[in-house]
Amino acid sequence: MKPMLDGIRIVDLGQMLAGGYGSMLLGDLGAEVVKIEPIEVGDRIRLLGPPFVKGESGYFMAINRNKKSVALDVRKEQGRQVLYDLVRVSDVVFHNFRPGVMEKLKCDYDTLKGVNPRIIYCGLTGYGETGPYRDRPAFDLAIQAISGAMSITGEPGRPPVRQGIPIGDLAGSLFAAFAISAALYAREVTGEGRKIELSLMDCNVSLLTYVGQYYLIDGWVPGPMGSGHLSVVPYQAFATQDIYIVVAVFVEKFWRAFCRVLGIEELIDDPRFCDNDRRRENRGELVPILEEIFRTRPGEEWLRLLSEAEVPCAPINTLDRLFADPQVAARNMVVEIEHPKVGRLRSIGNPVKTPPMPEGPFEPPPLHGQHTDQVLRDILGYSAERIAQLRENRVIG
Repeated sequence: MKPMLDGIRIVDLGQMLAGGYGSMLLGDLGAEVVKIEPIEVGDRIRLLGPPFVKGESGYFMAINRNKKSVALDVRKEQGRQVLYDLVRVSDVVFHNFRPGVMEKLKCDYDTLKGVNPRIIYCGLTGYGETGPYRDRPAFDLAIQAISGAMSITGEPGRPPVRQGIPIGDLAGSLFAAFAISAALYAREVTGEGRKIELSLMDCNVSLLTYVGQYYLIDGWVPGPMGSGHLSVVPYQAFATQDIYIVVAVFVEKFWRAFCRVLGIEELIDDPRFCDNDRRRENRGELVPILEEIFRTRPGEEWLRLLSEAEVPCAPINTLDRLFADPQVAARNMVVEIEHPKVGRLRSIGNPVKTPPMPEGPFEPPPLHGQHTDQVLRDILGYSAERIAQLRENRVIG
């Protein structure tokens, strides 16, 4: 059995997190990803840290495995011709430049479609190709803010906070990966390539899901609720004697089991708390009762008792606890990769499992320009003399 995207070649002009993570997801599914980088320093995320390991950025290595790096100056005419040759034998072009940049480079969809009519072209921008914000620069923090996510993140009465993971960027990466996969399937049916246009803001507005829908129905503007839930109680974090844990009493069968574990059977049918609507209305009475009880025992004891009663719960893991968790090991969510400069590199695994096919092996994040000669020689058929001339002309690195 072959990887799901085996035989697909992607020309990756993406940079930073949104571009890097999106193309890595496709590489993890078996696509051949050719990462085009500027010849000077490469993808700017190579400079981001610490930590650095033997000069290599931990940030870069987190999101760039399973790729070939080609150092190419596409601003020069000779460089564009190399890119066109690569597009001619590829399936997908992916970028996350601002609107207008690809047109200036003469690498826009209409131009590349003329080179390869079957090409799938995916552009991921901050705000889209239309609208009053199209030309604004965008990074994760700005997207989290403008999309409404920060207004509902944090503790009530406190200043807004960014989410702990860069979901503003990652949302775009995820939407890009599944849109490209869908376009590849559609091309098998129709024989036609297409343009995909995504914006980070659109993707994050989509992720508002029920929170946004609530507002569109009744016009109520929510604020931050900490770890709590607008509609479900109890559904939040609690401090125990030593750690924080979360409990998610989403349906009534869990409420009864939850009360028995905490020794508060009298609250099961208490008219203030007997169903979720009553608990939501009387949240201010119920939560302090639960907080006091949870502080009486260690977190692991509560987790054991709640799990035995099949009440959804979990520890709030710090990263050291997470990566020591047996479930993470059982799911191969930490893998080892041999890197040409770093040596053995522990990295986060691929969440997409396709049994019985074994996972990996994973190709290491590339050194800057590591595969330039290989790609030009083996994929494009360039002679050694032509490659040398391009390097002398500072077209390739």
